[in-house]
Amino acid sequence: MSKSLASIQLRATAEPAQQCLTVANWYHIENDDQLRPGSSPLSEDGQYLCFFGAELNEADVLEVLRLCQQADIEVTRLALYQPTATMTPGLVIYTHSARDVRAPIRALAAQRGLQGAAISQPPSLLKPGLLVMDMDSTVITIECIDEIARLAGVYDEVAAVTAQAMAGQLAFNDSLYQRVAKLSGVELPLIQQLKDNLPLMEGVAQLCAVLKAHHWHLAIASGGFTWFAEALKAPLQLDAVFANTLEIADDKLTGKVLGEVVDGSKKAEVLKSLAEQFGIASKQTVAMGDGANDLIMMAAAGLGVAVHGKPKVVEQADAAITQGSLTQLLYLLSVPV
Repeated sequence: MSKSLASIQLRATAEPAQQCLTVANWYHIENDDQLRPGSSPLSEDGQYLCFFGAELNEADVLEVLRLCQQADIEVTRLALYQPTATMTPGLVIYTHSARDVRAPIRALAAQRGLQGAAISQPPSLLKPGLLVMDMDSTVITIECIDEIARLAGVYDEVAAVTAQAMAGQLAFNDSLYQRVAKLSGVELPLIQQLKDNLPLMEGVAQLCAVLKAHHWHLAIASGGFTWFAEALKAPLQLDAVFANTLEIADDKLTGKVLGEVVDGSKKAEVLKSLAEQFGIASKQTVAMGDGANDLIMMAAAGLGVAVHGKPKVVEQADAAITQGSLTQLLYLLSVPV
């Protein structure tokens, strides 16, 4: 970046960033060292670099700009923005560069205790959209199959296979059949106990409420089980759920899965089918997950977001929420374009 940041009209102080930059007003860096209010950059060729997840002060803004300079990312404009009145303002920087800067942006954000994302065409919260979510370790904090195994006394055996599958070391279908087979004979009261106490991921209920209020459609596409996905439909206002069906006989699991397996390819099909059903443009689709079997769905969406994801998933995702509330997805849907 050729522009000097040394004398930009910001001070490296602990004062809140909104003391010097007005929320939702783009500032143009010009004359090498001046910040002036400017219009929103509407070019579709560049990228929006989003920083969020902590209270920003003037020193943070200057340091992020300096780190962008070190990473040879040319900055032309920046703005503060606030998805909702209760969320702390995030920082968005516009660059004309189209090169892949996801990794350096995440790295420099982490240096300031922030989360970072680089998005070329962010979906808009203000237009109808579609969010398709994985369930286990995304919408809820647990892997249901592991917890059934824990209650049944075969946790270590099942968890080892789950870890291989989520890391992409074992084909999902193979891992599913192997794990479910170990649950043969588990009685339904054990499953009901788990179903009645599903622990939601922080912020997911609030996120779903905000999205529904803005006319978004919501769905779960899970390699888990319908028993649990159906239980989440009402509390999260979901339009649809897709998951695997466990065979049951005499109020016990048989160790078999019924019907077509919901694997990575099926998840992507679900996203495309729902987008067509609801008349949602591809740009307005978002897929969210944590495991390797979510990558195809995430690639098919307008925006693919890793949630507390495995390293491989974070690396390939368009954006990642690596800590904190899922309401932070709203930062990626509220960029003032």
